[in-house]
Amino acid sequence: MANQVTVLFSSVGRRVALVECFRRAAQELGVPLKTVGVDLNPSLSAACQLVDASFSVPRSTDPEFISSLLKICDAERVNLLVPTIDTELEVLAENREKFYAIGTQIAVSCPETVRMARNKLVTHGFLSKIGIVSPRTAKLSKLLERPESWRFPVILKPVDGSSSIGLHVCRSIEAVRRAELPLDSYIAQELWVGKEYTVNLFFDPTSLRCAVPHLRCETRAGEVSKGVTQRLAPLLGIAQRLGEALKSKAFGALCFQAILQPDGQIGLFEINARFGGGYPLADHAGATFAKWLLEIVLGRPCSGHENWRENVLMLRYDAATFHEEVCL
Repeated sequence: MANQVTVLFSSVGRRVALVECFRRAAQELGVPLKTVGVDLNPSLSAACQLVDASFSVPRSTDPEFISSLLKICDAERVNLLVPTIDTELEVLAENREKFYAIGTQIAVSCPETVRMARNKLVTHGFLSKIGIVSPRTAKLSKLLERPESWRFPVILKPVDGSSSIGLHVCRSIEAVRRAELPLDSYIAQELWVGKEYTVNLFFDPTSLRCAVPHLRCETRAGEVSKGVTQRLAPLLGIAQRLGEALKSKAFGALCFQAILQPDGQIGLFEINARFGGGYPLADHAGATFAKWLLEIVLGRPCSGHENWRENVLMLRYDAATFHEEVCL
């Protein structure tokens, strides 16, 4: 049996299912696993109650964020650090070598890829450059300059937003003006209507190894609550084109969101350079990204494959952990 592997989940929050995916993966590989969770307030994080050890760290925007994480990774002998939220990705990507120097690998893409995915305007430009269709996207100021050239409704988004926070759907230019949003931090995007999909992607250090589309049957707070895996050739084709553009620049789990319109046209409108909230569905369907990451950390051949199961349905529900004599 191999030596213990320690995985740290940053900003772990409610990502209990993600932690469990890694536990199952380690069991399949015959490797003892220690799980570490960090969060701003571990006592109010469900996942922090279920990992083997948990610690408080500052926000990712705090100058002490990286040094705090480095101390924990060194003390806990962390082999793999798994980020879970968009706001921490860039600073972690920029400091990968510091963690690698103490034996910690980060499941994060290169800074260039992270910055592209974080900025929705840059994402749109990148997709256009590599020939992938995306809904018309521009700075909010551009919409206000020539509203007659746009097709309504439009959706207004923070340029670096996530989890559907700060979204505004506007069906007229009057509604856009009434929103009174900051021009320097918002983009406008034509609102496409149709079936919405997430495609989970796994990259080894050199190439795309797997793509798993699932239909977002229902969402809650920006995350899929009901979904089903579907092997749609057009989405898999988009994934391959994206994979070619990002090979050697992406690592670990990424995902993108796309709309399939009734006329059959597909538009990709968002890329997330991290584990998506719906990843446990892909994992259950046989696309075990967690296992493949552990194989890479262990120095074993990565067994990434495309033989995942179609028509696997995920129905999410709420659960709770209970704790006595807690002082907040």
